Amino acid sequence: MHFQFRKMAAGSEPLQVRQQVDVSRLVQGLGDIRAPRPLLAELEATYVGQDAVDVQGKLSIELDMACSRCLKPVHQHLNIPFHERFKLMKSTEEIQDEDDDTIYVDDDTVDLVPYVEESFVLHIPMTAVCKEDCKGLCPKCGTDLNEGTCDCDTEAVDPRLAALKDFFK
Repeated sequence: MHFQFRKMAAGSEPLQVRQQVDVSRLVQGLGDIRAPRPLLAELEATYVGQDAVDVQGKLSIELDMACSRCLKPVHQHLNIPFHERFKLMKSTEEIQDEDDDTIYVDDDTVDLVPYVEESFVLHIPMTAVCKEDCKGLCPKCGTDLNEGTCDCDTEAVDPRLAALKDFFK
């Protein structure tokens, strides 16, 4: 999945890119994500003049994750917006504004896969829940509190304040 600045400048039509990217190595070691399917990138690269190419579109993927509260399986579909601007840099003095979101490259050919992978990693949910009111598991016995209650005493008292526990009784 790449484009060339010279071909983009010579053509008048935007380049349509639709490709699957294997992201399984990116989520390796993240225990709560199980068996991700390939990421589908649907992008359009447009030459915008002055040796600059604008790439935008969307990334979509299906993830199977574990609920962060009760560990039940959660299926999520992510639609990730993608937008990057690439500019062919002929010299290091050409960079004018460092706060600019433009990515400066010094090669005529740009591989989009690293940028797609970076966008995916930045949009992975930190936590997933099976439902908004998920009660989770009992911290003492492990009972799923969505299915029932347990008889554990979950009232934790700081030992330094234990003497004050019975003060208002």
